[in-house]
Amino acid sequence: MAAESPKYRAPALDKGLDILELLARAVAPLTIAEISEGVGRSRGEIFRMLQVLEERDYISRPDGEGRYSLTPRLFRLGMEQPPVKSMVETALPIMHRLADDIDQSCHLVVPSQEQIVVIARVDPPGEIGLVVRVGHRRPISHSASGHVLLAWQDDETRERWFSMMIAHEPQLSRKPIDKAIKEIRAAGFATIHSQVVDGVTDISAPIMQHGRATCAMTIPFIERRGSAMNMANTTRLLVDAANEVSEALAHRPTPSLGN
Repeated sequence: MAAESPKYRAPALDKGLDILELLARAVAPLTIAEISEGVGRSRGEIFRMLQVLEERDYISRPDGEGRYSLTPRLFRLGMEQPPVKSMVETALPIMHRLADDIDQSCHLVVPSQEQIVVIARVDPPGEIGLVVRVGHRRPISHSASGHVLLAWQDDETRERWFSMMIAHEPQLSRKPIDKAIKEIRAAGFATIHSQVVDGVTDISAPIMQHGRATCAMTIPFIERRGSAMNMANTTRLLVDAANEVSEALAHRPTPSLGN
């Protein structure tokens, strides 16, 4: 049976959202032709919409020419939501202390459809470390943070996430991910070699609210010669920090969106 059509239509809004969602999934800026093909609309239909979105600072042309990408504006709007602000405000002091203790950077990650997105970071106190920028996105299936977030969800949520992931990665094999998240739950954290940078191991632990992981705290760990802070010690301090944030959030009043 065909899906029911929405009761009300707003064609211009649909068009704009289609463009934003397409650019959010893109790994590089897109031309008008690529956007036109991606959203299934003619160049004439999307030309004015692109102009308006650019004027409102939702998209930009990084090369100054004809390729468009998202700006951080949508991200900044999302960060203004009280629950997100509460989470970041609670976690940052603990993350600063963690970074000082381990002499490495750390960052906070939340799910965003089939991807993860970095919403906060703390740079390493020393001169050496890998820093992941705020707003960075990766597929859930390709990251330690994503595996941790998957591991601590209820079955219904996990199935929904897998459906989104497979829709964007039809070749994705679920079996090894299921095996990995089972092992992660048993351990209480994830340690996965970075798929982006050689010599880096991503260590990630869940921040729990109401029985599920709402975000993950992650360290892109770099082994250093002569350092007493090895991976085992770093992992222990990370898990302690994530548990401390979870405990603090459990005792912090939940912000009301109506306030």
